[in-house]
Amino acid sequence: MPIKFDKAFELMKAQGLSTYKIRKDKIITESTLQKMRENRHITTQSIENLCKALDCQPGDLMEYIDKN
Repeated sequence: MPIKFDKAFELMKAQGLSTYKIRKDKIITESTLQKMRENRHITTQSIENLCKALDCQPGDLMEYIDKN
């Protein structure tokens, strides 16, 4: 998949937002976190929730990598 979520995990780490806290505060689900780890599709609602929690824009969470 050409969308990568590495930037999201880097930003979470930099801001001290653990995956435990994300699940505990119901920002996104464990299955969504797993999809992000696997660079699979997630909903725009999940992206919105992460942007709100991290005070960022969608481009701060993900990037498009052209495989050509």
